[in-house]
Amino acid sequence: MRKRLWLLIAAILLLFPALVACNRQNNSQEDTTYEQITPAEAKALMDGEEGYIILDVRTPEEFAAGHIAGAILIPDYEIGEKAENILTNKEQLILVYCRSGRRSKNAANELAALGYTNIKEFGGINDWEYGTVTD
Repeated sequence: MRKRLWLLIAAILLLFPALVACNRQNNSQEDTTYEQITPAEAKALMDGEEGYIILDVRTPEEFAAGHIAGAILIPDYEIGEKAENILTNKEQLILVYCRSGRRSKNAANELAALGYTNIKEFGGINDWEYGTVTD
């Protein structure tokens, strides 16, 4: 019985650092977040704010077919390698969208993990009722 107790104590002591590290990792993920807003709220910000970036995270082909006026393109699969070179102010308001909302959520999470602090994700262009442009 004593031997089992000592084995249990030893196992707990060996696993304790890993458990603490997992807890720290989860806490840091909670600190890196973005705000989800509606397309109407995004449009209101665009009309009332200055110095923001509209970030389209779709493919170049989707972007060419039509995008929100003034948007810049960084496909979701390139956020990690291109964001810090293009989006140099990590405190700047960044409004993120894609086609339906899935890729924009992933991109917003990735931006937050990179240290961006003012991210607003507003879903997909499918729900955008305010017009698009082609360049």
